[in-house]
Amino acid sequence: MKKLDLKEKSIEDMTKMLAEKREELRTLRFSGMGGRMKDASAPKKLRAEVARIMTEIGSRNAAA
Repeated sequence: MKKLDLKEKSIEDMTKMLAEKREELRTLRFSGMGGRMKDASAPKKLRAEVARIMTEIGSRNAAA
């Protein structure tokens, strides 16, 4: 997800997307506990997406 994609979404949509990404990260963590994961960089990518969404929400709240 790019920053330009987030600019077009509403805060409600971003909040919903944030919850989905956090849940996906949680399931990825627990599924990877037993053995090797298919994509070792997937948690890092998800954390970056969560950070992008949270930054955009925070900047919109500060502007309002």
